[in-house]
Amino acid sequence: MSKASKRPFRSHILLRLSGYLLRYWPLFLCAVCLTFLSNQLDLLGPRYSGEAIDAISNPSGVQFDAVWQNIAKMLVCYLASAALSYLLAVLMIRLGQKIVYTMRRELFEKLTSLPVGYFDTHATGDIVSRISYDIDTVNASLSQDLVQVMTSVYTVLGSLIFMWQISPPLILVFVVTVPVSILFTRFRAKKVRPLFHKRSQKLGELNGYAEEMLPGCRTIQAYHREEEMGRRFNEHNTDAMNAYYNAEYYGATLGPSVNFITNLSIALIMTFGGALYLYSQNGTVAKGSIFFLTLGGVAQFVQYARKFSGPINEFANILNEFQSAFSAAERVFRIIDETPEPPDAPDAVSLQSVKGSVSVEHVSFGYNDSKEILHDVSFSASPGETIAIVGPTGAGKTTIINLLMRFYDCSSGRITVDQTDIRNIKRGSLRQAYTMVLQDTWLFHGTILENIRYGRENATDEEVKQAAHAARIDTFIDQLPDGYQTILSDGGVNLSKGQRQLITIARAMLSDAPMLILDEATSNVDSRTEVQIQEAMGELRKGRTSFIIAHRLSTIQNADCILVLKDGRILERGTHDDLMRQNGFYRSLYDSQFL
Repeated sequence: MSKASKRPFRSHILLRLSGYLLRYWPLFLCAVCLTFLSNQLDLLGPRYSGEAIDAISNPSGVQFDAVWQNIAKMLVCYLASAALSYLLAVLMIRLGQKIVYTMRRELFEKLTSLPVGYFDTHATGDIVSRISYDIDTVNASLSQDLVQVMTSVYTVLGSLIFMWQISPPLILVFVVTVPVSILFTRFRAKKVRPLFHKRSQKLGELNGYAEEMLPGCRTIQAYHREEEMGRRFNEHNTDAMNAYYNAEYYGATLGPSVNFITNLSIALIMTFGGALYLYSQNGTVAKGSIFFLTLGGVAQFVQYARKFSGPINEFANILNEFQSAFSAAERVFRIIDETPEPPDAPDAVSLQSVKGSVSVEHVSFGYNDSKEILHDVSFSASPGETIAIVGPTGAGKTTIINLLMRFYDCSSGRITVDQTDIRNIKRGSLRQAYTMVLQDTWLFHGTILENIRYGRENATDEEVKQAAHAARIDTFIDQLPDGYQTILSDGGVNLSKGQRQLITIARAMLSDAPMLILDEATSNVDSRTEVQIQEAMGELRKGRTSFIIAHRLSTIQNADCILVLKDGRILERGTHDDLMRQNGFYRSLYDSQFL
């Protein structure tokens, strides 16, 4: 995707946000109607106020009946307008909530469909910032600023019509002041827009850094790096603060500047309006002339002028919020517009009655074009066999697992399952054929029972307990006050790493997938527990094609085949005894652990 296509035009953002409004067009239509009614009533108030003034200043005497009638009409209009404005505010809040709910749902659904490589290159904190802060910023504009814009447009047009009816010559004042306001606003908006984009970017970077550092607080304290981490946080915090200040400071100059132009136009109107009133009173201007103006007419025109100029000033103020909202929406739409995993081939099939025969044939792969990780890797696994993959860090062990699961497609060569190229198999079907236990445990907020049942949602409570028993975690769970109903929060921080790993192993045992992937699955357990886990793993691997990544070579001595990887190539292969007899690289790895 090109850079230009990733950065949508401002008009496209507005159109897309309008599309969300139109999804709930009944609510939006009601909001428009309430806006028209509320503002129409509000615009009638100055008219009745001016007529009351004319009734008081009538040369033939004060007409009290007309005064009180106009005052009553004015009060009714203002009260009804306030009530409708309240209903409009409630309606727009509801509409904004629906739109934000839809945007968050679409954003999260898109995140779940993105390839794994996207999360390798984007900070988690920045993504979370887009889900929370950026969408909340859009919500504020939709539920508040949009109402002001609709109100402003109707008020400006309505005020202009009323002013034309009162005194067309006085409108000429706005021929000068309004273009000046518009030109100045456009000029400042172009300068301010990048500042709001930078503000969102820096806040995302700050959140990303905090997200990265908080889980490592224990390590930071162990290495006495609190001051250094604090200094780096202060740098990000300072950048975010400066970006926020610059956006708000330069954006805030719009309001006072336009307000000065507005006050200038009111002063000119009162000056020229007062002159026309005096000329009308001394007979210089005949009644019926477009230059004829009463005292009530001057009062009406000034009020309408304020209503006419006020929205322009308000628009300059809320333009800052729109800049922020557009920048936030752009960041959200960038994720929504990201290319998802390539669709399955049109003739892709679903795996049926999987036997578990896997073949990797002359596979080469690199995460980018500049560096190849795997070089011409080939091996095969018969149904029920256990393949262990060992080697130094960076040899490409986890990369092989990513290719087997088709998180990435190999650059050359092919991988087959039951003699079918996995590129011709539906991804969902392929991944359901595997169950995984990773080094990094993942537990969600919920009960232990729910976390284990994640491996097979239709499993009964008894089957969950059997899986926990096989994983040697049932005794610990039974000793908890709430047993299997114990709530795990924050990824299971109330458990030890070993206990969390055992729960994920129980989850894998509950799954009925015919193939198994173990990526350093016993790295977080002690030696005694490891022996128990190995016994359970022996039962788990029965009848399943298994792929094991291990640094502890004692855990894979019974594997049917051990692949020794180094620098993305298979140096050696064979059983544990075969490799020990070869006295090669595997032997050196083994001796380094046990001698």
